[in-house]
Amino acid sequence: MKTIKFLCFVFITLIIAGCSNTKSIKEQNDVVNTSPKAIKFRELLENSPSVIEDKEGKIIDAKNYTIQRTWEGNVCKTVLKNTGNENIFPKEVILFSLNKHGINPNSPVYGEGFQMLHQNGGTLGQHKNIGSNADKSHYKLKELRNLPTVYGLLNINVDEEENFMLGFTSCKKFIGRIAYNHEQMHVAIDAEGLKLAPGESWTLEDFIFIDGENQGDLYDQMSDEIVKNHPAMKSETMPIGWCSWYCYKEDITDEIMMKNLDIFAKKVPEMEYIQLDDGYQPYMGDWLDPNPAYGDVRKTIDGIAAKGFKPAIWVAPFIAQKESRVFKEHPDWFVKGKDGKPLNSKTVTFGGWREGPWYCLDGTHPEVQKHFTHIFKTMREEWGVNYFKLDANYWGAIQEGVFYVKSATRIEAYRRGMEAILKGCDENSVVLGCNAPIWPSFGLVSAQRTSADINRKWANFRKLAIQNLSRCWQNEKIWDADPDCIVQVADSPFKSAKPTEITKEEWFFHLTSIHAVGGFALSSDKAELMTDEDFRILKKLFKPTGKGAKFKNTKLEVGVTDLGDTQYYYVFNWTEEPIDIDVDIIKKGNLKDFWTEEEIGTVEGKYSVKQLKPHAAKLLVATNAKKAI
Repeated sequence: MKTIKFLCFVFITLIIAGCSNTKSIKEQNDVVNTSPKAIKFRELLENSPSVIEDKEGKIIDAKNYTIQRTWEGNVCKTVLKNTGNENIFPKEVILFSLNKHGINPNSPVYGEGFQMLHQNGGTLGQHKNIGSNADKSHYKLKELRNLPTVYGLLNINVDEEENFMLGFTSCKKFIGRIAYNHEQMHVAIDAEGLKLAPGESWTLEDFIFIDGENQGDLYDQMSDEIVKNHPAMKSETMPIGWCSWYCYKEDITDEIMMKNLDIFAKKVPEMEYIQLDDGYQPYMGDWLDPNPAYGDVRKTIDGIAAKGFKPAIWVAPFIAQKESRVFKEHPDWFVKGKDGKPLNSKTVTFGGWREGPWYCLDGTHPEVQKHFTHIFKTMREEWGVNYFKLDANYWGAIQEGVFYVKSATRIEAYRRGMEAILKGCDENSVVLGCNAPIWPSFGLVSAQRTSADINRKWANFRKLAIQNLSRCWQNEKIWDADPDCIVQVADSPFKSAKPTEITKEEWFFHLTSIHAVGGFALSSDKAELMTDEDFRILKKLFKPTGKGAKFKNTKLEVGVTDLGDTQYYYVFNWTEEPIDIDVDIIKKGNLKDFWTEEEIGTVEGKYSVKQLKPHAAKLLVATNAKKAI
């Protein structure tokens, strides 16, 4: 009787799923889900129904479409086809709908946000935002079925010995997302309510489910699958240097830049890039126009080169303020609202942090694409700049807008705009994405910011460390990771973020987290305020490992970067009490403290960090035991 009931269940499920075709897990020869828990969860996925909802949340009749789900190992490829006689307008294509996922609701989770400034933490049953700019509240992105929603990736520490990782390994046309609570889980594609005509098919984004003891190893597998769909762009060497923003904000001038350059040339000639950030332009959107209040940008760039450094520049290509020349002269270039007028971003999302409300250039418009290419080609060929920090990229994928190409998704609009930008660059360009949609940026930037903005206070150091260490798996694999700037001096230009008293332990917690990312190393302190000791420490950070540290789980207590003959061990105390932490030494080696260079001795097996102070971190470096350190 139980067998008959089970067969009936499977038959009904296939009908609900619109005649979905899913190969059984037992038919897969290359499945790596081996634990009983993972196999059971995979079977739940395979046997779950697929459901399609329109923009009003109404279920589209399954007789009008088919969904073919085909598993290739741990990757599920899906094709949606309109088999009816009328247009359908899918909004939520729910590939796997689990009303009972069967996972302990107390399992810690990490999930990506749509845009750079948001990540998801807590547990399956108790969601917590990581960061201050949530997709839902700050950017007004609607959640799937009013449940906590992650974009691209969800990692679950199902117990102390195992992680489940679910995610999407492509983002070419649509964004994949996962909604969950203590008992439900829904894996979906946001199809934006676009028209799917009779006989038309969409190849949806690739989905993956993997499991294992170490989440760092799972991130490696995830990365390998991502770069199959989106080949990585990376710099030959990891950029190091200085940024003007966190010491001067927009109140920057050519004179101030030259004053800092004089000191850097004497104290830290190892610097490579000098990044001129926001403030040189007359209006947001007019990136090639002169700004008398700043001075001559070309003079600054020439001065940077004359001191032996390379110039880098900040640009926010997808946005413009209404006072800008580009907005006044080309209103037809902008994403439209339902009224046919340029869409005021404030009406559908966050309107911008300065000189808002912003309007969004339409990446599907052929003239905008030419405009983008022209800006970056001019900066590269005529100005001599080949490092571009692209900010406000999120607005290139703004929701609820009307694009020049009506059939384009907002993911495609953003990606087409980025492709036009890359036409103005060359193979040596550093293209850094900032305030960007994370998954839609795959394959289109050589580097990606992995956290919010730095502020000089402990609470911010802690928050950004969580953000950066949760994403440092991306470094080297998908792109170069930028953990934002190194700060060593308490002076801040931000009135709303006055620095609090910072202990020595807290400063080094911040510096250790930067080193653990292994990516960009850009200082952002006023040169005149830095001491010789500050420069000594900075020079140590100017030798990034090029690899992100691996962590076992979401606790982020102990991470390791293995470079073969050298290993770096990162130990963090996130608590308010002194703690003992054991470190698994993966190779016998000579151990020392990275910052103080104090010798510890030859260590094998385990090393115990005793009574690590609150808000403190240890950075230990081990070298081959047969060699001197």
